[in-house]
Amino acid sequence: MKLIPIYKWNKSRVEFNRKSGRITRQPWFQGVLLLCCVLLAMLLANLPATRHLYHAVLNLNIQFHFFNDSHNLDVLFPRDMTVEKFINDILMTVFFFTVGLEIRREISSGELSSVRKALMPVVAALGGVVMPALIFSAVNYGTQATTGWGIPTATDIAFAVCILTVLGDKVPVSMKVFLTALAIADDLIAILVVAIFYGGSVNFVLLSIALALAAAALLIRRAGEKRMFPYIVIALMVWVLFYYSGVHATMSGVVMAFLIPSEPLYNKEEFYKLRAHYMQKMDSLADIDEEKFPNGPQKHCLRRLHRISMGSMDMSYQLEHALSPWVNYLIMPLFALANAGVTIPSPESFNIFAHTVAGHPEYGLVGLGIFLGLVLGKPLGITLFSFVAVKVKAAEMPKGASWPMFFAVACLGGIGFTMSIFVDTLSFGDIADAQAVATMRDAGKIAVLLASATAAVLGSVLVNLFAACTRNAREPLRH
Repeated sequence: MKLIPIYKWNKSRVEFNRKSGRITRQPWFQGVLLLCCVLLAMLLANLPATRHLYHAVLNLNIQFHFFNDSHNLDVLFPRDMTVEKFINDILMTVFFFTVGLEIRREISSGELSSVRKALMPVVAALGGVVMPALIFSAVNYGTQATTGWGIPTATDIAFAVCILTVLGDKVPVSMKVFLTALAIADDLIAILVVAIFYGGSVNFVLLSIALALAAAALLIRRAGEKRMFPYIVIALMVWVLFYYSGVHATMSGVVMAFLIPSEPLYNKEEFYKLRAHYMQKMDSLADIDEEKFPNGPQKHCLRRLHRISMGSMDMSYQLEHALSPWVNYLIMPLFALANAGVTIPSPESFNIFAHTVAGHPEYGLVGLGIFLGLVLGKPLGITLFSFVAVKVKAAEMPKGASWPMFFAVACLGGIGFTMSIFVDTLSFGDIADAQAVATMRDAGKIAVLLASATAAVLGSVLVNLFAACTRNAREPLRH
């Protein structure tokens, strides 16, 4: 065996880390990672060797005990908390918190920062919610499945951005910005849908206490408090109150995201003044050769400079920047692993166009409603509502985009993976038959996956087709 010198091995390792880090920062990476987790979850849930272990891990009860069984955190950590509920109720709260931070940033200084900027994506997002909901309700009219109307109303921004990145310059930049803004507005509407329609029976006393604590967070923010600890304590208390109030616990993350301070600890003048002071102090210590760099006083200056630089960025930005890698590369993959693992008893399960729950028509055609809602309802709703807004001159068409290209990009709005599956896990709770509910939710997940894949392929094909037609029309006629 040929031995590799250690310095060469270290050099190759550094090069690998550099290249792998570059790959993980690509816009398409998160979508590919989620797709891999979906495939892995499907395999784990259906292979005979792993099927029982997969479900056993998800149903494993999580408890924290101190000293003995009589000392545990029943309030902060409920006894019925399983691995699956931990992912969906606690980790997804962090996801919704980062979504809330992103929405707030876009409202304050991004694509939703003015009425003129926000109107087009908000109107389009509204159409992309109303039309799929109507189609699902029409397909399942008169059945117990109508409560699942919210499943096909969401757009998954990670997969949509992944597809847009792969398509490259075939899509106008203005349309990429539009779809991203639409997905953010769509997330905001989806959050409202979950909060209003998919909670349990509401305990208004606990909810009032939670809102009072949120108001207290707003007051201390107005008072100028910029330290993170008070907001973390209030956020934990609000989560507990939301959990027991009947409003889905993940909504506490959105509430707290809008209360986090968006003003930095140091303004521009303070930053430059403090930086100049400690840099001058560092320069005065530069001639000391007695100790290795940095010595004690220099370390103190560097710590202060680090604190000043961090304090010049607002807490909202710091939290979003710190949590995004955990959300993108841990929480979302875990959510996919826990929720996309649908057991497929037979190939007939993929026949979502005629599949009913155990042959009972009263449970409706869940799969068909979701598929048509995402694949047809999303692009039709987005395009029609936008077309009306442009014709009445309430909004402007994205620059450089034609209506055929607009419709092609709107098809990508039918990729509804994350939020659609999340709403699916909350749907049909009013049906007494637990087995029927589980079957309906599994059928919903299969339909979401098939519809998202169809929307991605359809949108990509149409974008390539219309881009080629536009390119050919612009080329001069050859004699």
